[in-house]
Amino acid sequence: MPVALLALAISAFAIGTTEFVIMGLLPEVAADLGVTIPSAGLLISGYALGVVVGAPLLTILGGRLPRKKMLLALMVLFIAGNLVSALASTYGVLMTGRVVAALAHGAFFGVGSVVAADLVAPQRKASAIALMFTGLTVANVLGVPMGTALGQQLGWQSTFWAVTALGVIGLLGIVFLVPQQQASGSDLRQELAVFRNPQVWLALLMTAFGFAGVFASFTYIAPMMTEVAGFAASSVTWLLVLFGVGLFAGNLLGGKAADRSVMKSIIVILIALAAVLTAFVFTAHSPTLAAITIVLFGAAGFATVPPLQMRVMQTAEGAPALASAANIAAFNLGNAGGAWLGGLAIERGLGYTAPNWIGALLAVGGLVIALGSVFLERRVSIRTAQKASEARQKDRSIVLVD
Repeated sequence: MPVALLALAISAFAIGTTEFVIMGLLPEVAADLGVTIPSAGLLISGYALGVVVGAPLLTILGGRLPRKKMLLALMVLFIAGNLVSALASTYGVLMTGRVVAALAHGAFFGVGSVVAADLVAPQRKASAIALMFTGLTVANVLGVPMGTALGQQLGWQSTFWAVTALGVIGLLGIVFLVPQQQASGSDLRQELAVFRNPQVWLALLMTAFGFAGVFASFTYIAPMMTEVAGFAASSVTWLLVLFGVGLFAGNLLGGKAADRSVMKSIIVILIALAAVLTAFVFTAHSPTLAAITIVLFGAAGFATVPPLQMRVMQTAEGAPALASAANIAAFNLGNAGGAWLGGLAIERGLGYTAPNWIGALLAVGGLVIALGSVFLERRVSIRTAQKASEARQKDRSIVLVD
């Protein structure tokens, strides 16, 4: 794999850390800024909305820039947002910093996926994308726990200073390691035209449903482990590390599977995700089985990322960067929707394992969409073959008449 992928992975590590680390620092942020925990939690929602808005918007605005320059501009924006967060002394300023950093998130992964895929041979494109996303998974294994510990010891601002430094390292890596790549050369109409293809929308729906299934359960993993499995609150950190180990392995395995067959890997992985979440309803009552299931859950959850990202790029020929960025927005919509549905189940008194049922059903929804996509693709292929056959027969008839 090209060394340029390392620079993309480092940048992804910084972005993943700043996205998720705030979850571990909510009490410190709330106490320091004089707001409630729910208000501090809106810093997560604000970031997600920033990703949803920024992903397609900045990709369109930067569509005529060479891809390396686009990545550099996005990292400068990311660094600026985290610098504002590190200097923040009020809730409003911190929210502003979070949103500014989030604007770069979706577009970076969208453009970065295209850059990563173009660095390797066609049969290794999904693995290259998976390697870039490895930075995001490692952020969950190392960046979030370390950032949380740093913020608890030295103040939450110190975490954002550290992420700012990581962003600078990623920026320098892109400057020196990523080769020049030309812009797509397509205009806005051409970029938007790919969304006329129903397969693009089906791919985005697969992403939204699949990741909604992951976050319906993952959002409430802490109370599930302490209230149902019986773990002490102090054990949640190492349980999250186990989840992160599963993420790391699943991401790489998903990339290798997608190199063989994108749609087959999506279907198999979504079946596995639904099965693991269904099992989690029952294994959550046993500490040992719960710990094992968490690893499998992380693996199945993030094994979906490379094939889902690759599927969108396949169906959006001519504007892969925009569709890829839209897919990052779909991931975040799934995150928000899954978390809301899981919380709704708990509020209705269904218990802390209910989000696992919700997640399994959402994964099945993604599976149904995937099967529908394959069915539609085959129908179109058969119809195209029939038309080609009819055209050949017509040509033969004309020749015979002549």
